[in-house]
Amino acid sequence: MPKKGLVILGSTGSIGRQTLDIVRAFPDSFEIVGLGAGNNIDLLRQQIDEFHPKLVWAANTNLPLSTFGESKITPMDEMVSDPTVDTVMVGTTGRAGLVPTFKALDEGKSVCLANKEVIIMSGEIISRMPDKIRARLLPVDSEPSAIWQCLQGEDQPIRRLIITASGGPFRNTSEAKLKTVTPEQALQHPTWTMGRRITIDSSTLMNKGFEVIEAHWLFGVDWNQIEVVVHPQSLIHSMVEFADGSVKAQLGPPDMRLPIQ
Repeated sequence: MPKKGLVILGSTGSIGRQTLDIVRAFPDSFEIVGLGAGNNIDLLRQQIDEFHPKLVWAANTNLPLSTFGESKITPMDEMVSDPTVDTVMVGTTGRAGLVPTFKALDEGKSVCLANKEVIIMSGEIISRMPDKIRARLLPVDSEPSAIWQCLQGEDQPIRRLIITASGGPFRNTSEAKLKTVTPEQALQHPTWTMGRRITIDSSTLMNKGFEVIEAHWLFGVDWNQIEVVVHPQSLIHSMVEFADGSVKAQLGPPDMRLPIQ
């Protein structure tokens, strides 16, 4: 079976590093075609030496060409269009993933989307895409991925989506003490190991608001059909209740390698 050509955008971030763990575990299944990174050039250099991508991108393009070895410096929206690419992992943050996501979908690539901001910025546009294009947009974030997994093989209407939340490190903290918490405390997530930005969003529960927005646009359900339930153990990642009253839940250890896989 031929290897899948894979581009990883945000390769030096938490999602990117864990995606490369999957590639290491299944070396006969994937070929790294391109790596896109921000400013962690030392780690990017290590990844280039290990995986030998033919295409590479970094936020700082003024570095000597020797920094990137034999890899060709290629903007991310061009990288995803390469004919040898089958799948694109979008693990960037902010608007950096927006144009590459749409470009990859236009080119017929499968897009594994871990960038919430893409959905938040363009959810209405994505909701209007033809089904054959939307089917190539695969949610990687643990909660939307769990919903997506629960919906596989189902054809009955959704009654509601139930998104779980650990409650973060301040779940039992009084309102008075919340006024004095520090960033260092907010980075001590009780169940998940993630990058700093997503960990802060999770500690403030802002991340859960983003996931409600994601679920609305990705799965086409009304806002009042989406509920958030605090589940400190982080074993159930989301549930779907169907029109007949049955409920499906997706369970697993709190490890992002599982939804990535």
